[in-house]
Amino acid sequence: MDTLLGITGDGFVILAADAGQLRSIVRLKDDEDKLYPLDTNKILGVVGECGDRTHFAEYIQKNLALYTLRNDEELTTPKAAAYIRSEMARALRESPYQANCLIAGYDAKTGASLYFMDYLASLQKVNFGAQGYASHFTLAIFDRLWRPNMSEPEALGVLEACMAELAKRLIVAMPDFFIKIVDANGIRVLRSHDAFAREKAAVGAGAGAAAAGGSAAAAMDM
Repeated sequence: MDTLLGITGDGFVILAADAGQLRSIVRLKDDEDKLYPLDTNKILGVVGECGDRTHFAEYIQKNLALYTLRNDEELTTPKAAAYIRSEMARALRESPYQANCLIAGYDAKTGASLYFMDYLASLQKVNFGAQGYASHFTLAIFDRLWRPNMSEPEALGVLEACMAELAKRLIVAMPDFFIKIVDANGIRVLRSHDAFAREKAAVGAGAGAAAAGGSAAAAMDM
């Protein structure tokens, strides 16, 4: 039931992933970050079985760091995507990973790019993408609203429309989402667990104040 969304814009890519960790019918956590930074300008979003997701993401993360140390340079996003695909394909013949990915990055020469890869190691460059059951509800929204050279607020608006649709139509309620952007300035976190906590605290405080106000009004009427 994991959800992973991605969209490209004018010189950037934004990824959003739900913060839940599920097992069977139980939600174990609601602060799981499934967007892994690979280096200064690449993000790997992974969803799937918790063990496979974590193992594959950390394996890729450490091997790309090792490549950078050995060669004193970082792979471009297309080369990193090809390497990730090769590792998924190799594992497919030995011990398959039940993990699906979106690979986002920014390169000085080619700009921002987004790649879609499933657990069968099928890789494709895309303008937008979705992994999980969310794709049944969000791809039509992406197809209708996406256009070339979108600004950051416009791209975030599309993602917000997708998340609102999921909240409305998907039978399983999604927890909060982590949202990250990669552009010429590197990786930035647009929404994190700290933001969730602050928003929940504000909602709780507002509800408490409203309840207190209602109780005071009732006491005065008596």
